[in-house]
Amino acid sequence: MHQLHVGKFNICTSSTTSPLKDLHVIFKGRFCCFSQEPVDDVDSWGESIEKLLSCKAGQMAFQDFLKSEYSEENILFWLACEEYKTITSSPEMISRANQIYTEFVQTEAPRQVNIDSGTRTNITNNISEPNLSSFDTAQKMIFSLMARDCYPRFLKSDTYQSILQKHGQR
Repeated sequence: MHQLHVGKFNICTSSTTSPLKDLHVIFKGRFCCFSQEPVDDVDSWGESIEKLLSCKAGQMAFQDFLKSEYSEENILFWLACEEYKTITSSPEMISRANQIYTEFVQTEAPRQVNIDSGTRTNITNNISEPNLSSFDTAQKMIFSLMARDCYPRFLKSDTYQSILQKHGQR
């Protein structure tokens, strides 16, 4: 087992190859956003989408997969909503709510997510006075879509199988 320090992050990789090669193969050279948890947690990613999304490396692998399926907006929206729920100042909340709305929710948004028209209308009608739960219904819809549709395909994908083979089976 190798420990690789990238900025403030510690990344564990297998002992059979170089740590940089492992990470380069899995994440195609992108060394941002790693958490302090080891990449070895890939075994747990197959247990539930919650476990996959609780791990930064899992989020990145799932995002890579969704990008290959042209549905990356789902995880980007879900992550934006998770971040949004941690905001503590009203001006920041208003600003971020409008960014999320413009990027993911409004009709013809560049990364428009697939939510029902009632939810989209409700968000549109309330965007001028956002609160921490403004996107909850839409986020739950997207989570459900990912859980029942994308996640099972991810588990069967070459992306996950390759990571699992490299790191999950010792």
